[in-house]
Amino acid sequence: MPTSTPDPTEFAPLFRSCEAIQGRDNALMQQVFELRYQVYCVEMGFLPVDNYPDRCEIDEYDAISAHFCAFNLRDELVGYVRLVPPDLTQSFPFQSHCHELLAGASLVPPEQAAEISRLMVSHDYRRRRGDVLAGVTLEEDAAKVKQDLRDHTPQILLSLYRQMYAFSLAKGTRYWYAAMERPLARALGQMGFAFGQIGPLIDYYGPVAPYLGDLRQLEARVGQRSPDLMAWLDRREAGGH
Repeated sequence: MPTSTPDPTEFAPLFRSCEAIQGRDNALMQQVFELRYQVYCVEMGFLPVDNYPDRCEIDEYDAISAHFCAFNLRDELVGYVRLVPPDLTQSFPFQSHCHELLAGASLVPPEQAAEISRLMVSHDYRRRRGDVLAGVTLEEDAAKVKQDLRDHTPQILLSLYRQMYAFSLAKGTRYWYAAMERPLARALGQMGFAFGQIGPLIDYYGPVAPYLGDLRQLEARVGQRSPDLMAWLDRREAGGH
């Protein structure tokens, strides 16, 4: 359970994250699917509300995905992301929308990769004009990350990425695919998270481009820019809810 007083030594003191496992955390997964419906269907209009009469957004990738949730200090669900492994055809969801790569770009062995998918924060944490689903604003100056990462980075985003990183290390996953808006890719890059664009802009629940991140490069760049942040990312959390 979260503590009542934020720990000033943490990079995300106002939030905590954990993995949610289908079949075990059924009540939490119900909240996840309801949040996804609210964001993807009601707020963003990416998916038609009529297709989800139970007000839960669920798709064919959920059964094989790893699910991660972020909570505030009141233990309310405020953020979510999933990691999707390759399917039986050794493909990822973004490949059904992105059919060409940029010059010089290439895909990685699918067994070493996963796709970051359905990354979102609740509406209460997207209050600025132009905020995208991950809580990063479209406005150029507001998207800049200051030197003091503890005060100026999106804490929900960091908390979720920490969980995905620990999970990926345990599973032997080295690469992350992600379809991202440019402001999110830029904000991650300013934190040292190494993502490179591999394909052109596509309509994949909004205008995004496919990116590829190498966790070994992430470790090197974050470790060089902010050893404290890398040490925090590498601390394993027990997780659970």
